[in-house]
Amino acid sequence: MDNTQASKFFTSKPVIIMFSVAGGLFGFGLITRIISRILKNQKKKEKIENQDKETETAMELARTLRNLLAYDRTQPGPHVVAAMDEETGLEKQTVERFIEHMLQEKPARLSSQVLEIFTSNYSTKLGEGAYGAVYKGHFPNGGQVAVKVLNNQGIDKRIEEQFMAEVNTIGRTYHRNLVRLYGFCFEAKTKALVYEYMENGSLDKLLFEKKHNIEWDKLYEIAIGAARGLEYLHHFSHGRIIHYDIKPANVLLDSNFCPKIADFGLAKLYNRDSTNVTRSRVGGTPGYAAPEVWMPFPVSYKCDVYSFGVMLFEIVGRRRNFDVNLGESQEWFPKQVWEKFDKEELEEVFANCEIEEKDREKAKTMVTVALWCVQYLPEARPSMRDVVKILEGGAEAATPPNPFLHLISSPNVPSCMISNSISATDYDEDDRNDTTIVRQHEIQYATS
Repeated sequence: MDNTQASKFFTSKPVIIMFSVAGGLFGFGLITRIISRILKNQKKKEKIENQDKETETAMELARTLRNLLAYDRTQPGPHVVAAMDEETGLEKQTVERFIEHMLQEKPARLSSQVLEIFTSNYSTKLGEGAYGAVYKGHFPNGGQVAVKVLNNQGIDKRIEEQFMAEVNTIGRTYHRNLVRLYGFCFEAKTKALVYEYMENGSLDKLLFEKKHNIEWDKLYEIAIGAARGLEYLHHFSHGRIIHYDIKPANVLLDSNFCPKIADFGLAKLYNRDSTNVTRSRVGGTPGYAAPEVWMPFPVSYKCDVYSFGVMLFEIVGRRRNFDVNLGESQEWFPKQVWEKFDKEELEEVFANCEIEEKDREKAKTMVTVALWCVQYLPEARPSMRDVVKILEGGAEAATPPNPFLHLISSPNVPSCMISNSISATDYDEDDRNDTTIVRQHEIQYATS
């Protein structure tokens, strides 16, 4: 083919169309591949970002503990190890194993030297109780913690009992309404527990210190949150946990006033099939502990329900249940509330407690639940499942019977009903003889 023929071939209309189509197809294919690669890279990037978000917390904790290990190896004495395997240091674990460890919510075992770093040599004390002091601390990444250092009296077995109770119960559970245990230290001279830090302190300060002003809706949310935490302990944890010391001082509030049950020093873990348990030692706080706790009889998880009911009265009144500064008729708030409830005069109570009209329906619900919870017989009290359902509006409680019939024979309130500075193990021996039997009442719920 000479040049003239070749020129005619390439300039002929069919050939031009053929090359145009081929070029278009090639261009379309190239653009499609480019777009496909862009989308593929975008999906890969999104997948990596999602994975990063999912592991961000765990990786941050990993870096924190690696820093602690690096420092700890330079110090004498016991060293930091993972609680799941005390013979294998964290540095020998893969990142995957560490993340799995964190997801299992296992607290880490820490050395006393590390706690000194966390707390800047225990420079900021948050509070002090019968069993020890609580100090504010920080992780190296800036995260705040509360370090509870138990009194180390050597021969006092109660300290070891409290330590084991805390680790064996709260160390095995995770719920948004239970305080989180990050780690612990158990050495000859130092026994301590490391918790998440709760910015707004304890519920008792919110209720009883006049400087605090909080909306009723928030108080109602706090009551529901505390009920959910207790419901989890009784019905949804790996075993039934009885707290034995529910009260406003043991309900802590985070930065958003989300309540978290704390202080598991008296708590016990039981088989879920156990309905009644026998305790070798009396525990609880006078004024909050159920009557059966002070008697030589088996108790059940319903003792926590009683304490929760007592606490509900204090949330409604924003006052302590027993106040000697008030008139005789108002000294013991729960009995005063029952008398007004029975006469259908609760509006007077709500007015005295400065509860606004818009909040009084919820206040009445709380009062009704509280009166059921403090029934004298444990079997007459509701479960925390029912309490949560009613407070959340999923069920309506029937009218409760008088929970204080057993007090009619005596004009005085028993000492076990009065909250004061008495130790949790000090009580009036006469309370053990209070075996008055009252008529049993059954709780009826009308599901709404």
